[in-house]
Amino acid sequence: MSGMRRVILILAVCAVAMNMQFRPAGASGNAQLVQFASCTGRLSAQMEFQWMFDGAASELTATHRAAMIELIDAIIAPGDGRDVLYWRLSAKRAQAALLTRATFNDDTADAAWAARTATRLADECASLILG
Repeated sequence: MSGMRRVILILAVCAVAMNMQFRPAGASGNAQLVQFASCTGRLSAQMEFQWMFDGAASELTATHRAAMIELIDAIIAPGDGRDVLYWRLSAKRAQAALLTRATFNDDTADAAWAARTATRLADECASLILG
């Protein structure tokens, strides 16, 4: 991967990891909705990754993801569906990129960083759920 592409990828992952600082023009100001949508995307990527490498763990992740979807349903305002979908897909893509870097990377230091970051982000999302 060229140096410039790597820098752009890192910046994109950081933007998503920092609760979507780059929002679409029509985004609502509801920080909780952004957080729940981002977590739903992250947990979706985590669950799909676990299907390949850790099937048993995917069941707990699926439960957490379902709880996040319920939280979104509880607070979403009419007309925010498009923004929620954008936040979910952006976070899912970023989480999947981190998991791919962690698993298939020849650079062990970068792979370790990606694994730690992906785990931290997924754990932060899971910690929002009671029980």
